[in-house]
Amino acid sequence: MTEPAAPVKLDLAGDVAELTRALCDIPSVSGDELLIADSIQEALQAYPHLEVIRDGNCVIARTNLGRAERVVIAGHIDTVPIADNLPTWLSPDGTMLHGRGTVDMKGGVAVALALAAQVEAPSRDITYVFYDCEEVEATRNGLGRLSRTRPELLQADFAVLGEPTSAVVEGGCQGTMRIEVETTGTAAHSARSWMGSNAIHKAGAVLDILNEYQAREIEVDGLVYREGLNAVGISGGIAGNVIPDRCTVLVNYRFAPDKTLDEAEAHLRSLFGEYAVKVTDASPAARPGLNAPVAAEFVRAVGGTPGPKFGWTDVALFSTLGIPAVNFGPGNPSLAHKDDEQCPVSEIAACLSALRRWLTA
Repeated sequence: MTEPAAPVKLDLAGDVAELTRALCDIPSVSGDELLIADSIQEALQAYPHLEVIRDGNCVIARTNLGRAERVVIAGHIDTVPIADNLPTWLSPDGTMLHGRGTVDMKGGVAVALALAAQVEAPSRDITYVFYDCEEVEATRNGLGRLSRTRPELLQADFAVLGEPTSAVVEGGCQGTMRIEVETTGTAAHSARSWMGSNAIHKAGAVLDILNEYQAREIEVDGLVYREGLNAVGISGGIAGNVIPDRCTVLVNYRFAPDKTLDEAEAHLRSLFGEYAVKVTDASPAARPGLNAPVAAEFVRAVGGTPGPKFGWTDVALFSTLGIPAVNFGPGNPSLAHKDDEQCPVSEIAACLSALRRWLTA
């Protein structure tokens, strides 16, 4: 039996870009977060101003200073699979950090860890949450598990999720829903195709609906979200000489936070009404919540003009808990999950500076 690896020593008081590199260089693909969770826990336990709690591969650290407000600063510690892009490396001029996790989202995690260690007496009590399995199905999400089994650990007036936003505030998030649209036909020998009905050919009409679909732009609480409806997979057929009697098109709908899950599903069923539709996965959208006083104060403190979050993040979970939440972290989100994932060192430093300014104001 293989012995568990010893925790990696993390310097939370040093350079935040180097801390980002150290975190990235601990392989932590979803489901394999034990080593990075152990390393984070050991590093945080060195700071007596923090109460450190372990729940599975989630690590929670919090201050208990009796402040009037409590905020959550959260980030997931897992990544999508490695693609020959670890260990990390710096560009020759030292301005760009390359490698898996630099964008999504070890830079945001490094910023939160540095804050946890270095800001001993924040103006608000803080709960730092470092959680597992964000990049896989929602049933495994560590933050979701905490919300079900330890909801008291997430109680707060406001939350900041360190997802990549190029160091600007992004409010809310799109919802996401995946459905299977099935076409049916009649199986037959391909030499006598006229005796059957080809379900794959019928899928062309489903693709026509998708090609003709006009994605809406919707303003919600002052931010404009663009929706999207796309085929992301197709399957059908059982052999090279059989006319297929079934074909399934997998469709992903990204919807604005003006819709509930029920409304998103109703919209899809109205589009594909003549076909069998099965919902296979769904996560709700989150409204921006920037009109909450604590959120407005956060925006003033960190600066910049807020924009919408294109994509789904765990701000949606905070929204379901009644906690206003925003995305704010280093890295261009369009580079997340790419083989050439890379993050400007300056953005990591800028996020740390902005959040420190907010927490010490």
